[in-house]
Amino acid sequence: MKTRSNITTLDQILDKKYGKKGQPKREEWEQQFEAFRLGVLLEEARTKLGMTQEELANKCGTNKSYISRIENNSSDIRLSTLMKIIQQGLGGQFKIDTSTIMTERNTDYINTNK
Repeated sequence: MKTRSNITTLDQILDKKYGKKGQPKREEWEQQFEAFRLGVLLEEARTKLGMTQEELANKCGTNKSYISRIENNSSDIRLSTLMKIIQQGLGGQFKIDTSTIMTERNTDYINTNK
């Protein structure tokens, strides 16, 4: 099968603009992207359940503006608050996969399932 060599991948674009994975500028971008992604996922879950930001906030003991800031990537969120929003507010389960952890000194992933 013939492949196209003129296609630029997202990683190639990010490497050029922010440096390779593990570089401080790239890691900052990756963290900001994950925070943005989390906000989008929470908003999608909330709207899928037909809930307003105010209803979600009331269910998990926070306020509408905080939910809005999380969904719009304008606020950091504590792990305990994230768990409360998912479990109490959205009726879901929160699980973290710690089978691979990336360390600051080692840009390779560490498999903890050995």
